[in-house]
Amino acid sequence: MKKIICLLIFLLITNKTTAEENKMILKLKDGNVKIELFIDVAPKHVERIKQLANDGKYDNVVFHRVIDGFMAQTGDVQFGNSSSNSFDLMKAGMGGSDLPDLKQEFSNLPHERGTLSMARSSDPNSANSQFFICFEPAPFLDRQYTVFGKVVEGMEFVDKIKRGNKDQNGSVENPDKIISFKSL
Repeated sequence: MKKIICLLIFLLITNKTTAEENKMILKLKDGNVKIELFIDVAPKHVERIKQLANDGKYDNVVFHRVIDGFMAQTGDVQFGNSSSNSFDLMKAGMGGSDLPDLKQEFSNLPHERGTLSMARSSDPNSANSQFFICFEPAPFLDRQYTVFGKVVEGMEFVDKIKRGNKDQNGSVENPDKIISFKSL
């Protein structure tokens, strides 16, 4: 009986630790956003996001493309880091990281409000570091972009991200940025 109780306690602790490993905090100017990562759905994308975030690569990266009623895009660690010598707002959205591109991990998870999904070029296997957060459902993206997480707390702070110019595909003048992005 003691062994069963010890095993149950171990499983509960391990399960909670595993669950916490797949939660992250995205710190924005208006508050903290808690994100749950979908390791079972997109393991390679989750691994990449966690690696870049925990290495501080997303800190000070701007939301270079923000379209009201659609999404906020960020994650260009090459040209979008406002504290880097390579920062170039005109090029933000064209870069990635030094790591190789990822193969798609499309799933049946829908692009709904609060969904985090990887940005990419027309090549389905070109996701690298850029991602977006949906303001509203975007079913036309389903099974075409890799969903890797979802906002579980703080969506009201995502809603406050400065919007871009609709006539210029959502490009943002003097954009908001990620203050920090880290695992719990």
